[in-house]
Amino acid sequence: MNNELRPKRRSALRRFAGTYFYTLKRYIYWYTGGLSFAHEYDDKFLAWKVASHHTPLLRKLKDVDMQYQYNKIVNLKLACSKLDGLLLKPGETFSYWKCIGHPTRRKGYKDGIVLYCGTFGPSVGGGLCQLSNLIYWMTLHTPLTVTERYRHSYDVFPDSNRTQPFGSGATCVYPYRDLMVRNDTMDTWQLRVKVGSENLEGEWRCTAPVRVEYEIVEKEHRFVREYWGGFSRNNELWRRCHDLTTGKEWEEYVTENHALTMYAPFLDTKK
Repeated sequence: MNNELRPKRRSALRRFAGTYFYTLKRYIYWYTGGLSFAHEYDDKFLAWKVASHHTPLLRKLKDVDMQYQYNKIVNLKLACSKLDGLLLKPGETFSYWKCIGHPTRRKGYKDGIVLYCGTFGPSVGGGLCQLSNLIYWMTLHTPLTVTERYRHSYDVFPDSNRTQPFGSGATCVYPYRDLMVRNDTMDTWQLRVKVGSENLEGEWRCTAPVRVEYEIVEKEHRFVREYWGGFSRNNELWRRCHDLTTGKEWEEYVTENHALTMYAPFLDTKK
């Protein structure tokens, strides 16, 4: 039972103070944390494509104005321009928000839909979680190390044509809910992202071929009726690793997910 998932009601003053505190804490961490952040770019593609993924740009969502979807595309283009071609050298860390910066109207960002405390609403820069989701999913298929990632607190829609396990994304809130990836390999990596005609597209490329293939699998998936009346959705993510040189196979634990459902799940008591 995940009692900590129960929605908490906080005053506007509490939310403002919390945002200010965690924002300040993040800035201090960026500049005094002793990390070497990726900052160099190269327009030329590195030789080896290791992982790639794409997700549709437009989705028809119930009771959501499609204009926000078109605004999201504008936001994604601006964010991609800050990330495309980024080089991640050995020992360096990629920070999603440190590269993109604060999404503001002055920079051209528009109102897109964001999810906050289980409700929808427009906000400047809304929709950028689609990009952090994409990068996180691709990173799980590489030997790069995810050092910071936040799971979504709410499961918004029942499964419909799902192609990835539940909980395989990474939510983002500037600047303190960040996605950070460290390069613990001996090779240089390159992030390529762009907004295509129909999809958001991404690749992780490398200066050398990678000898291990990864498959992400879900375990311990379950819905739970919480004591206070809501439902939670829970699972674990693991990755199956296959060494292409030796043929050795093994599994690695990735993370666990716990989220409140914004719908009433169908529970089959016979199973």
